Amino acid sequence: MRPTHRRLAATAAGLVLLPAALVGCGIGDDDKDKPPAAPVPNPAEEAAARSRERVQAYLDAMTAKDVAAGRSQLCAPLHDGFDLAATGPNGDFADHFQVPEAAITDIRSGPLGQEVSVSVSVTAGKLTVARPLVFTVTRQGSDWCIAGESPGGEAAKPTPTGVVPTRAS
Repeated sequence: MRPTHRRLAATAAGLVLLPAALVGCGIGDDDKDKPPAAPVPNPAEEAAARSRERVQAYLDAMTAKDVAAGRSQLCAPLHDGFDLAATGPNGDFADHFQVPEAAITDIRSGPLGQEVSVSVSVTAGKLTVARPLVFTVTRQGSDWCIAGESPGGEAAKPTPTGVVPTRAS
């Protein structure tokens, strides 16, 4: 084969392969009909949002005295202890007190998961008092759940109204 024929064959092969190469690069591909790609979620933002959702659902269950809804927010290893203590004298769902207000005050990353600080107003008889609590929320598999609850430190700010211990007359 003479050099002229080789050049001609190479040029013909290049022209045949050019459209395939351009489509592979995205040239000639019509992206106008495709929806924009969803943004990749920020793991820290997702963790804070999921933690807030779980704790808020638990607080709503406490206010409504819905034990089943409260239990469903907890990680499976806590279910047995919850079943024994939830409606007991010091349980979150005890009959002798009401939870008129509860508010999430802070969400932070902690060593065991997201730490969600809350301020809960508890009314027992004529006494209303605010109690700070900290919930630890972790991811188990593809789901988020409350892995622990502990007393908080000083009363968390901002607090809902009526959190100062008062006696009604």
